[in-house]
Parts: sequence; C-alpha cells; structure tokens
Amino acid sequence: MADKLLEIQNVDVNVAGKEILHGISLGIGEGETHVLMGPNGAGKSTLGYTLMGHPDYGLSGGRIFFGGEDITEESADKRAKRGIFLSFQDPLEVPGVSLESFIRSSLQQVTGEKVKLLAFQKSLEQAMDVLAMNHSYAERDLNVGFSGGEKKKAEILQLLMLKPRLAILDETDSGLDVDAVRTVSKGVEEFQKKVGGALLIITHSTKILESLHVDYTHVMVKGRIVHTGDGTLVNKINEKGFEDFIPQEVKDAERREKLAQAAKAAMDAVKAASVSGNL
Repeated sequence: MADKLLEIQNVDVNVAGKEILHGISLGIGEGETHVLMGPNGAGKSTLGYTLMGHPDYGLSGGRIFFGGEDITEESADKRAKRGIFLSFQDPLEVPGVSLESFIRSSLQQVTGEKVKLLAFQKSLEQAMDVLAMNHSYAERDLNVGFSGGEKKKAEILQLLMLKPRLAILDETDSGLDVDAVRTVSKGVEEFQKKVGGALLIITHSTKILESLHVDYTHVMVKGRIVHTGDGTLVNKINEKGFEDFIPQEVKDAERREKLAQAAKAAMDAVKAASVSGNL
C-alpha cells in the first residue's frame, strides 16, 4: 500500500474508555472512491472522526499515513492543511459568520495564500449553481436557520471550494428527500470529475451513489471491516441488506449477549419481586 494516498494500518480506536474500532486496515489511492457501509453502531462515523483527528477519538493501536507521511499524532487543523476534508452528519450553526466568509477563511488557512475576493466570489457562485443554491445564502450566517438539506448543500459547497485531496462524507444523504439527495449527489459527482480528489463515502443509503463511479465498497460490522468488494457490492447490499456479510462469530456473540441480557432482566425481576414480598 506504499503508493496509497491514505493508509490505515491495523488501527484500534478507543472512545470514552470503550474500544469501538478493532484492527482496521484500509488503503485509498489518489482519485479513488471508496464506500463504507454497515448497520447502525458499526463504527463508521468513528472511523471518519478518527481520520480527521478529532481529539475524543484516540488510537489505542495502529498508525495512519497520508501522502506517505505518518499523521497519527497530528491535530485536525494540520490534517486539513494536508488536504483532508470531513463533512458532518449534523453540521453546526455558527451565528455571526457568513457562509462566504467561512469558506474564504478556510481556503486561506488551507492553502496559506491570500484569496482574491472577486475571483473567489465568481467561483463560489459557480459552485452554488451546481447545487441549485440561491446566491443569497452566501451572506447568511453559517447553517443558521438552514434546513437539513440546505446544511448538507453547504457542506458540499465547502467541498467544491476547498478541493481537498481526500474527502470523507459522513452520512451526507441522511434526512434528505429524493430531490435533495439528487442535488447533493450532483455536487459530489462534480468534485469527482473536476477536482479528482479521493472519496470515502460513509452511508446507509445507495441513492447518493447512483451517479458516482465507485472503486471499492467496504462493509463494517461491530468495528471491523468484514468484507470488501468493488462497486457492484453496493447493489448486492441494496437488494439483500447486510445479513449475508455478518460473520457467524459476530452473530453468535450477539445472540449470547441478548441471552445474557434476558437472563439478567429475569433475575432482576425475581429480586424485585422477592423484596416486595410477592414471592
């Protein structure tokens, strides 16, 4: 994997004292599009936050390399300057900072160069047109009063303007109606074609993927990547779900956990009845 843009080597991740990711290894090449899918609670978003350098998501094992350099200990801002971008499931509202000012400031921080206002505004309007965004949104406070779809469009607008080497899109399509998903997908397709950056798309749905070229699809279950295939794997998941990809040992462990929980609940009920004198 020496030629990969991103190399994740046997990574374990601990969050609030609980290990969420176990031995994750993954390589993403320049310009490749990878899709990460899996049931709720699989650890997909945890991987995204970990790659971006969120301080609450600490590695307990393994290393992360980007562009051939070890970034395991680097902060989020340094990773952003290297060209890593993360879109959020639920973007924050930032009163007092306009969308245009935020993107312009971010662009200056990432590139280290002064951004020429007129050229920037022209590029911003062109990107907004791709996303069918009214230009007036540029002057509105970042995400304040935005609908769910408008927030997701603002995230993709940032993607198109910042032109990262690697974009991690975390459930960008969640909570969107069909038309909004189609528009957001168009923005991602524009990034794929015009910028040529690599993509790691974390999603439950396959709608956002319909117009995109997918190189690899990964299935994550219980903090482990249990299956990897090409773009056609998305269609199989869409038809049959994740059941066929869940290892038997994981199913057995879940069954034992449920039985243990049921047994504990029964014992607690017996104890409560005994204390109350009903036994």
